[in-house]
Amino acid sequence: MLQTPGEQSPIEGPPVPPSEESRGCLFALSQPPLMLFLAVIGTLLVVTALHDLYRW
Repeated sequence: MLQTPGEQSPIEGPPVPPSEESRGCLFALSQPPLMLFLAVIGTLLVVTALHDLYRW
């Protein structure tokens, strides 16, 4: 049986909105505490790399 574009199959239910648990990695990266933590770790890595390159 052919379906018209606006018609749903009897097997498929209505679309379910995503729950809080199914959010992906980009949502996690948009959180300020995680971004502050990653910024601090990145800064420490850059400082130690520069120190290794230019130490006396």
